[in-house]
Amino acid sequence: MRLSECRALLTGASGGIGQALAEQLCAGGARVLLAGRETEAFAALEQRYPGQVDCVRADLCERAGRDAVLAAARRCDGLNCLINAAGINRFGLLESQDEEAIAHLIGLNVTATVQLTQRLLPVLRQAPRAVLVNLGSTFGSIGYPGFAAYCASKFAVRGFSEALRRELADSRVKVLYVAPRATRTAMNAAPVVAMNTQLGVAMDDPDAVAARIVEAIRREREELYLGWPEKFFVRLNTVLPRIVDRALRRQLAVVKQFARPAGAHSRSTPPPR
Repeated sequence: MRLSECRALLTGASGGIGQALAEQLCAGGARVLLAGRETEAFAALEQRYPGQVDCVRADLCERAGRDAVLAAARRCDGLNCLINAAGINRFGLLESQDEEAIAHLIGLNVTATVQLTQRLLPVLRQAPRAVLVNLGSTFGSIGYPGFAAYCASKFAVRGFSEALRRELADSRVKVLYVAPRATRTAMNAAPVVAMNTQLGVAMDDPDAVAARIVEAIRREREELYLGWPEKFFVRLNTVLPRIVDRALRRQLAVVKQFARPAGAHSRSTPPPR
């Protein structure tokens, strides 16, 4: 899809990857509808790209919020791209987390994504050709200690993307799944950054991740996994998971050092995600 022909709805645009993605889409000539709880965060982008950016204030976890997004999408001139990029992460041992936090994470990362997509599919179907982009994670393919609930949500997003791609195979809507590795955004709190540094885990710049997502949209690439050796471990975990078990077992003491209850943190890209 040419960016100059792209009419996109982007959730999670106030997050690190979302901000970079919105900027690059607009720079490429796309028109973008940004959905979020705090639309004031989008004012600078509106000023830089007059006529290309619209906003809708919405909390995707609420039915009223999804109604508002659907109404705004219908007012767009031929919406042909939905990018589900909003989300929340929580680092910490599962037993130290409370039920409400877990429910919010799953509700935002999974339920709201599925519900919003369901509401917008009829709008996308009206376009001559459309793409639906779900932002996943390496942790949607590899279960990692300290991120149990987050992994559960991203495994779900990956399965949702795969099933929906097959469901829409005879339609004009193409489903894309993009899985970044660790990225330097506010979603990864200080203990996560410190842990990754000690373990030698690379963290990508959000601008670089956004550029890869934009390229996936241009090429309509169905699946994209970012980072090496993360892509290798995704494949290895599929065919020889016990090898990955042993590798992660060697990291467990370090993970627990940073994931202790006093160091557990939550960061989110404000929903509309």
